[in-house]
Amino acid sequence: MDRKFHLLESFHAQGSDGQTYKVLGFEHLRREEVLNSDGQEHWASTGVAEYRLDSGELVEAEADGTLHVATTGLRLSRV
Repeated sequence: MDRKFHLLESFHAQGSDGQTYKVLGFEHLRREEVLNSDGQEHWASTGVAEYRLDSGELVEAEADGTLHVATTGLRLSRV
């Protein structure tokens, strides 16, 4: 199955280390395998979204809305 990302949002967040980070929110898309006559690719949401720092590290969202960097545990809050 072919997949790609669609940028949903970007925002700045304050880290627990005092630094400001850029966070990107992506939606996972999959290629629609339907026959069509327009010759264009069609993509549909998989229902999965993820956040990453602009440097690529995965950012996990908590139920209370707080964010943290998966590999380091750095806490982030939207600015």
